[in-house]
Amino acid sequence: MLNTPPCFSGPPTVFASATRQNTDTMPERRPFVRLPTDVYPVNYGLCLKPDLIDFTFEGKLEAIVKVNLATNQIVMNCADIDIITASFVPEGGEEINATGFNYQNEDEKVTLSFPSALQKGSGTLKIDFVGELNDKMKGFYRSKYATPAGEIRYAAVTQFEATDARRAFPCWDEPAIKATFDISLIVPKDRVALSNMNVIDRKPHPEDDSLLEVKFATTPIMSTYLVAFVIGEYDFVEGQSSDGVTVRVYTPTGKAEQGKFALEVAVKTLPFYNDYFNVPYPLPKIDLIAIADFAAGAMENWGLVTYRETALLIDPKNSCSSSRQWVALVVGHELAHQWFGNLVTMEWWTHLWLNEGFASWIEYLCVDHCFPDYDIWTQFVSADYTRALDLDALDNSHPIEVNVGHPSEVDEIFDAISYSKGASVIRMLHNYIGDKDFRKGMHSYLLKFQHRNAATEDLWDCLEQASGKPIALVMRSWTKQMGFPIIVVDQEQQGDDRILKISQKKFCASGPHNGEDCPNWMVPISICTGEDPGCTKLKVLLDSPETTITINNISPDQWVKINPGTVGFYRIQYSSAMLEGLLPGIRDLTLLPVDRLGLQNDLFSLSRAGMISTVEVLKLMEAFVNEPNYTVWSDLSCNLGVLSSLLSHTDFHEEIQEFIRDLFTPIGLKLGWECKQGEGHLDALLRGLVLGKLGKAGHKPTLEEARRRFKDHVEGKQILSADLRSPVYLTVLKHGDSATLDTMLKLHKQADMQEEKNRIERVLGAISAPDLIQKVLTFALSEDVRPQDTVSVIGGVAGSSKHGRKAAWKFVKDNWEELHNRYQGGFLISRLIKLSVDGFAIDKMAAEVKSFFESHQAPAAERTVQQCCENILLNAAWLKRDADDIHQYLLKRKAPPV
Repeated sequence: MLNTPPCFSGPPTVFASATRQNTDTMPERRPFVRLPTDVYPVNYGLCLKPDLIDFTFEGKLEAIVKVNLATNQIVMNCADIDIITASFVPEGGEEINATGFNYQNEDEKVTLSFPSALQKGSGTLKIDFVGELNDKMKGFYRSKYATPAGEIRYAAVTQFEATDARRAFPCWDEPAIKATFDISLIVPKDRVALSNMNVIDRKPHPEDDSLLEVKFATTPIMSTYLVAFVIGEYDFVEGQSSDGVTVRVYTPTGKAEQGKFALEVAVKTLPFYNDYFNVPYPLPKIDLIAIADFAAGAMENWGLVTYRETALLIDPKNSCSSSRQWVALVVGHELAHQWFGNLVTMEWWTHLWLNEGFASWIEYLCVDHCFPDYDIWTQFVSADYTRALDLDALDNSHPIEVNVGHPSEVDEIFDAISYSKGASVIRMLHNYIGDKDFRKGMHSYLLKFQHRNAATEDLWDCLEQASGKPIALVMRSWTKQMGFPIIVVDQEQQGDDRILKISQKKFCASGPHNGEDCPNWMVPISICTGEDPGCTKLKVLLDSPETTITINNISPDQWVKINPGTVGFYRIQYSSAMLEGLLPGIRDLTLLPVDRLGLQNDLFSLSRAGMISTVEVLKLMEAFVNEPNYTVWSDLSCNLGVLSSLLSHTDFHEEIQEFIRDLFTPIGLKLGWECKQGEGHLDALLRGLVLGKLGKAGHKPTLEEARRRFKDHVEGKQILSADLRSPVYLTVLKHGDSATLDTMLKLHKQADMQEEKNRIERVLGAISAPDLIQKVLTFALSEDVRPQDTVSVIGGVAGSSKHGRKAAWKFVKDNWEELHNRYQGGFLISRLIKLSVDGFAIDKMAAEVKSFFESHQAPAAERTVQQCCENILLNAAWLKRDADDIHQYLLKRKAPPV
């Protein structure tokens, strides 16, 4: 499963520095017992008949089960389902009717009681049941769409990960309890019906000739959370991969054209993974389908992958470059899961990170293969690696591997630690092992555990055998303990040799860890020098608190850089002399882009943690004046956004806007507004980023040009290119009035494409006037915004200004009941809380947020609430510590030379 997009989906998060907090405040874990194993399923025969008008469904289950141990009861998962009858037929025996159904709603279980013991052996469990097609975007739910003629209709769709198959049919809803599935759907004959496998039979329903009974082939043995079915109206485009798999992309009716890009990516991706894993894709077909109402980004159901419309559909005229890139990454992510997750599945949710971290790493490998011009690995560092470092520096982070018990705890670990830190440590591991041995280990892991379940240690064993390196030992320090080290480096020249003194300690957002019980990591460390910045000169495994390394034959004027490629998952603090030596490499671009980015990001992080002054980082940022690389600018931009948000709590917010204008003006002038011949994907991304940054910061020429182009766009004289829409919309709104907002809402209503609607929704919060901010917040909960997108509208308001932040938080509190009811038990509730409150920087706000959530429980977001409170305290401390110095520096920059 993929969460919604990282950096470009909303304002960056603000982290900073504060007093150390007590980390023992994690909530009491609820008692939880996994299902008994005395009866388990071998095959589910499942027939479902959804009613798309009354939003209910009828179901019949005939499951072949094995009784391991004589018992007079069967315990299964079941939620929001009413069982009408249940019986058990032992092989060759008489049917035994269940005498009672005892629902344990809290644990989402049902116990079927039988008058006598079911004996050891095989039998068939028959259950008739009814359920509701809910509107909560989980389980078997309804999704609203409009036909090309504008009529509102509903599709019936599924989202079962992590624990919601039990809302569609009674089942053993645990990843390790695998079975095969024979699925039939009874549907209106003018609707498309899809499931994991290919259709093997279609016949009219005997009792109603307006209905069809559609039967699908038997699935391989698989976990319940990967089962899927969709009933609705769709068009499709079709292709075949070079290894003979039929690939279809299903789109809303009339939009088949918009499925072509995803089809092209999928057709290239399947053979790439086939080759990489050296294991063939095991199903005859794969469908990718765009679902209108969808909480996540996408879901890897085996053979039927579901997506948000914005994660799958690309309109050649109206989609921007970042959307194409996002679709490529999401397709790469979900198709990787067809092997890693579906063929071999985690034994329990504790190992979720392995599924998600791995897919979040290999999606980049796949996109790099399909689109080498995206320079996607540099983007990984900004989108995933630095994001994970920021979250993992908090006292309220968690280890990659979390012991999960009760299902309500699963949703909270679909976060940047499982995904982005998981991906980052796998990238580090891949680099440490080398591609050849890594692939060898992956192949043996997939072969050994195919159609079965595995734990993290099983993968380490296979990689260890393939590489001969101590993988389990090294990786345990990264997955079992929270956090990461800061590597402190100093040097001394002795003749022709450079002696490096390297030490590690835990890095915390509030400064280095100075406690007694400081954890240690097994840190793969690489070193390069100014002589050949692209080549690693030395590799060591740091397995102690400190060590000394000698680099031979290096002249005193050569710089030394730790962690070339920014692959190791740690921050670095250089001695001032070493840092001085590296700075020219930023100006003259001899340091590689990814290393320029890493250096700046580390220093920014050290300033937030109070280990250096923020002024030092501002001085460093000015050295990026010649920077050509999109991702480096993107990371700078994120960090300046954090700083701007922090300084919105002061009376010199305008001075930081001036700093931003000065820094971005030269690159803005160089790029201009028009696309030049020979430009590519990254130039388009950079132009959008720079113009948006200048426009938001009030750069007059940019604002005037944006207003002119916006007017032409609205009047239909000259339609804005898709890549310019976000920056132009943002700029005119930021400096706009009620007429601008009304025009924007009109554009939103007219937009036929979900991507354009989302583009507008994400920037609406930029409007400045308090009454208009209120109007945007009210709009967020209106019928015009899809439920999954409300969160980004509110987040956009909170991230845009000091007033917006206060208004958004008040709005969330005032509408808590509706919002919680809408998103409870899913990660959207965590996202909503994080976007709404993370930017505050006053101690008393942390207390207010804490007390609000003490009286308004949100179990799926408990950890998020603690992280937000910690962030607010960190921001407040950062502001107290550095605000005056920053102000003085910004004033001094402007002062005329004496």
